[in-house]
Amino acid sequence: MTREAFHESLERIELQLLSMGELAGSAVQRAVEAIVERDDEKARSVVDGDDPIDELYLSIDQEILQLLALQSPVAADLRLISAMLHSNLHLERIGDQAVNVAKLYLATKEEPGSQTMRQQLAEMGDVVVRMLRTAMEALARRDLALCLKLPRMDDPVDRLNRSTHLEALKLADDPRSHDWGLHMNMAARALERVGDNAVDIGEQVGFLLTGEFREFTDASHPVDA
Repeated sequence: MTREAFHESLERIELQLLSMGELAGSAVQRAVEAIVERDDEKARSVVDGDDPIDELYLSIDQEILQLLALQSPVAADLRLISAMLHSNLHLERIGDQAVNVAKLYLATKEEPGSQTMRQQLAEMGDVVVRMLRTAMEALARRDLALCLKLPRMDDPVDRLNRSTHLEALKLADDPRSHDWGLHMNMAARALERVGDNAVDIGEQVGFLLTGEFREFTDASHPVDA
C-alpha cells in the first residue's frame, strides 16, 4: 500500500467514525424522547437500530488493525489511529447506553411516573447529545478549544443525575411509582455515562492534536492550564 493510499484509508475510516457518532447521538436523543413522549415506537427503533452501530464499530476496528498490519505509521498518523480506535469503542458504548435507556422505558411504560424526572432526563439528554456532537466536531475540525469545553458541559449532567436520585425518593410511598423511579435512575446513570464517553473522546482528540494525553476531569490538570 502506498502512503497516498494509506492516507486515503485513514480519511475514509474517519468519515465512517463521524457517521457512527451521528448514529450514536441520534440513538440517545430518540431514547430520551421515548421516555418524555411515552413513545414505544421510538424506544423500539433504538433497540432495533443498534445493529448498524455495532457493524460500523466492527468494520472500523478491523480496517484500523489491517492498516497497522500493513503499514508502519509515523507519529502523527499513529496518534490519529490511536484516537480513532479509542473513540470507536466509546461510540459503540454510547450506542449500548441508548439501548439501555430505551429498554428501561419499555420495561416500565405502564407504570406511573414523575413529570419532574422526565424533564430532568430530557435536559440530560439534550446536554449529552450536544457534548457528543461537540466531541465529533472537534475531531473533524481538529479543534482543541472545542475539546476543552467538554468538562464544563458535563457539569450540569452530573448535577441532574444527582437530582434524579432525590426525585426518586419522593416516589417511595407508591411501590409502582418508586419502581419506575429506580429504573429512571438507571437511565440517568446511562446518560451520565454518555457524557463521560464524550469527554473521553475529547481527550483522545486532545492527544491527537498535542501529542500529550491528559484527563480533562483530573483535578491535577485544570482545563484552563
